[in-house]
This record gives sequence, structure tokens and C-alpha cells, in this order.
Amino acid sequence: MQLSYTAYGTTGPAVVFLHGLMGRGRNFLSAAKALEDEYRCFLVDLPNHGSSPWTEDFDYEDMGQAVIEFIENVILPETGEDSVVLLGHSMGAKTAMVAALRKPQLFTALIVEDMSPVSSKDSNFVPLLSALAGLDLEALSSRSQADAELEEAGVSDPTVRGFLLQNLRRSDSGFEFQANVAMLNSAVGDINAFPEFETTYDGPVLWMGGAKSNYIKDEHDEPMRALFPRAHKVMVKDAGHWVHSEKPEEFLAVLRGFLKQTADK
Repeated sequence: MQLSYTAYGTTGPAVVFLHGLMGRGRNFLSAAKALEDEYRCFLVDLPNHGSSPWTEDFDYEDMGQAVIEFIENVILPETGEDSVVLLGHSMGAKTAMVAALRKPQLFTALIVEDMSPVSSKDSNFVPLLSALAGLDLEALSSRSQADAELEEAGVSDPTVRGFLLQNLRRSDSGFEFQANVAMLNSAVGDINAFPEFETTYDGPVLWMGGAKSNYIKDEHDEPMRALFPRAHKVMVKDAGHWVHSEKPEEFLAVLRGFLKQTADK
């Protein structure tokens, strides 16, 4: 599978960014532009998102393997390096953890943003995805109409509605989803799950979460450290699930500090 990506920066260690559910690589554009003088940043569209190919079902093992192959076939030849730093948010964080556990030698360090290696039973994203999937695309005449319908369906936060509607595009025949919304909406159980592993990733791990989010709890420390024994947890004050967009300065400060300790040689 050929994943779509954009690259920023021409020198320094490679940092690969994986977005969350219903996102796309460019969600990390601000971070990449802030880092591009020191690092080579690769913003990846994961399968079923952005401009990357769709699949028939959702599987973290397959997604992790797709990321591994992308790094081996595209990034390493381009950079001349033998490993990268991998950063993932939410669904992308689970994908990143799977990739690191499957092929640990490929990753200099790992950054896990607001996610834990457990089943996300109380995910707040299920009703949001359901609301997006419930849009009648054939009846839409404008993006503002779609925004109003999402608000009526209970998506009250305009920022969240804007995030969801980045997946809506106009074509010659009307509106269509760029992401594989129908499949993803039917696969929420698989999206919330996390595969079982008997291996560990023993490299450095930054485990960064939002203090107002519920995806990293004290009870998750044990399963996290069982798989990632060098995990260092940092909770960003007043941040929710989207730490990189809600608290960009704090996110970058923590990220830079970690990269200086691990990626810079």
C-alpha cells in the first residue's frame, strides 16, 4: 500500500507523524513547520484517510505493517538513515505502538499522544463518527448545511465540527467523503480495541496526554509499562484529547525536549 504523505525539512533526524481518527497528515502541519529547520518531518495519511487508499476493514496490525513498509521503502531510502522517530495521536498512536512492537529496531524513539495500549471502552468519538456518517451527501448543497446538520446531531463544538468536515469535499457530482467514513463507522469496536502483544519496545517513549482527557488514566500505567518499559508520562495542563492543537506551544516544548534527548546524535 502506497501511503500519501508530505515532507518538511531537509536535514536532521526523521520524525514520522501519524494522525488520529478522521484526521490527516496535515493536522500536524504547524508542528512540522516549527521543527523543519532541525528535523525531517513526514506527515502521513493513514489508510482510509486523506489521500491514502481505502481498505475493506479496519485492522491495527495491517495499519502498523503499512507504516513499517512505508518507512522502509520510502523514508529510509530518502534519508539514508536506518531508523526514525515515530509520533502518533489517538488512533495513530495505537498504530504507532503496534509498529514499534512489531519492528522495534526501526524506531529510534516513540511518542504516544493521548492514547493507551488498551481498549478505549469509553471513547468519546463514537457519536461524532456516527453523526458524520449520518450526513445525507446527496442532499447537501453547501458545507454550511453540513455544519448545521452536525450541530443538530449533537456535535456542539464548532472546532470539532470543522475537524470532522475536513473529510468532506466537493466533486463534479456533489459532495463526497475523502475518508472511508462508512467503513470506519461500522468498525468502531476494532478502532477502540488494541491487539495483544508478548513483545516489548525497549526504546525511549514519550507518553504525552491532555490532563482533561480520559484516554490516559492511572490504571493504564501498568499495561503501558508492560509493553513500553521506558515510557515517560507527561500530562499537559488544561489540554484535552487534541494536545497538539489545543496547547501547541506546550506540545512543542515537550516534544522538542524529548527529541533533543533521543533523536539528536
